Amino acid sequence: MARPEPSHPPRITSDHLGSADWSSTMRIGILGTGRMATTLGGAWVAAGHDVLVGGRDLAAAAATAARIGAAGHGALRDAASYGEAVLAAVPADAAAELVKSLAKDLTGRVVIDCTNPIVPTDDGVTLSTGGTTSIARRMVEAAPDAYVVKAFNLCHESIWTLSPPLFEGEPLAVPLCADDPASLELVSRLVTSMGCTPMPCGGLSRAVHLESTAAFAIGAWWSGAEPRFAFPTPGQSPQPA
Repeated sequence: MARPEPSHPPRITSDHLGSADWSSTMRIGILGTGRMATTLGGAWVAAGHDVLVGGRDLAAAAATAARIGAAGHGALRDAASYGEAVLAAVPADAAAELVKSLAKDLTGRVVIDCTNPIVPTDDGVTLSTGGTTSIARRMVEAAPDAYVVKAFNLCHESIWTLSPPLFEGEPLAVPLCADDPASLELVSRLVTSMGCTPMPCGGLSRAVHLESTAAFAIGAWWSGAEPRFAFPTPGQSPQPA
């Protein structure tokens, strides 16, 4: 699949994000060619968005783009400068350094962090960050002129192949953390276009809680447990007589 001509839109500023009248179609660059890149990218293509897959290995980027019907493929820098939003679908321990290397291209763009910095230990799954910071915060430090949003990190990649993701008759909720309201709005619109429900969870200071939640849930799944059974809603509890 050939890569599109580089007719990239102008860089987005915070003022632009706040006042833009976005069409239903977004341009999304994807950094990475793995499973999250494939399933989330495929879901976005199915929702009508224009996606460009970028990778260090151009052959892998081409194969992923062809698999999901993306608009094109290219190098990481091509994806970083492609559109309104950029998904960092790379290993958590490499995400901040990658974003730093692309900081100039990511200026003014919304960077979506779907990573989970988890490691298995004798005591179960834990965070490689120590739980004192988040990968999203490290991305901000690496590319301070980008707008980072933590999202899409709580579900296994297979969930994004569902169209739409419905559970017990309800659309999947996607927790989001962001400091910039306009960036939060943009990613919320992206979530809605997939048939899911945005669940704003506060600023990036709370992204570490999303990563901790992922560590808990993944550890439970790996042990054969079902983490959702630990979170009954108040309405499901019996009322006192």
